[in-house]
Amino acid sequence: MGKIICITGASSGIGLASALKFAQEGWTVYAGTRHLERDQELYRNVDNLQFVELEVTQPDSIQRVIDQIDQEHGTLDVLFCNAGFGYLRALGQAPFTDIERIFDTNVYGVMHTIRAALPLLRKTGYGHIVATSSVGGLIGQPMNEIYCASKFALEGLLESLATYYKPQFNIDITLLEPGAIATEFNKTVLGHVADTGGILDDEYKPILDAYTGTFLKRNVEPQTAESVADVMWDLVQLETKPLRLRTSERAEEFVSRKVSTDPTGLDGVLHIRKIQLDM
Repeated sequence: MGKIICITGASSGIGLASALKFAQEGWTVYAGTRHLERDQELYRNVDNLQFVELEVTQPDSIQRVIDQIDQEHGTLDVLFCNAGFGYLRALGQAPFTDIERIFDTNVYGVMHTIRAALPLLRKTGYGHIVATSSVGGLIGQPMNEIYCASKFALEGLLESLATYYKPQFNIDITLLEPGAIATEFNKTVLGHVADTGGILDDEYKPILDAYTGTFLKRNVEPQTAESVADVMWDLVQLETKPLRLRTSERAEEFVSRKVSTDPTGLDGVLHIRKIQLDM
């Protein structure tokens, strides 16, 4: 029997690229989207790819998809929790409704998805849960504190699950950690800034100007969603699955800013080097 993958946030970016990659490789793909009719029409000729209406902030929506997979196949090999979005506002600027929305998707959405899928994964007798995190889940960044906080929470969640999901349930856990993907950043994060009043003329403006300007300049040739999908494909083929996997050399270099020795001499204490705006 062919293998089954369920992907949340599969209507664009890494999720869509992964859905197309796995379908091309012969897996049965359940691709979660909030734009069901549009995506069904756009990709109607792709074999093995089935778009399903899935909103990770609505547990009933997730459960319906998991129940469908169970009824149609009775097994699930890989759960890819990819739904999420970025946010570029300082804590002092952000409406709390925006903060709640980010955590609803980036953190609670993953919790809802794993809770719904766990019984089917246990019934299968094995499985692999992958979640799209970020280098921002390992290193805080200026004006990205809210997004980074959500990804730090995701890192803690999956690291904790990994301590017993594999030995108790035979379910591997992996955090996929891309660096910046400029096309998505431009469309979603900067787009959201524009839609909510643009770059505000306040005390944070010089910081945001420096950050966004340097970001765009340093990411002329960024990693593509398709290349992350290739990393995802290679990941599931590994016999031993890593807990964390950076998806590019640039992401690995960025994470090297976080070092494992304390300058005070306290071994084993993590600290952050001073992160410059020209990162």
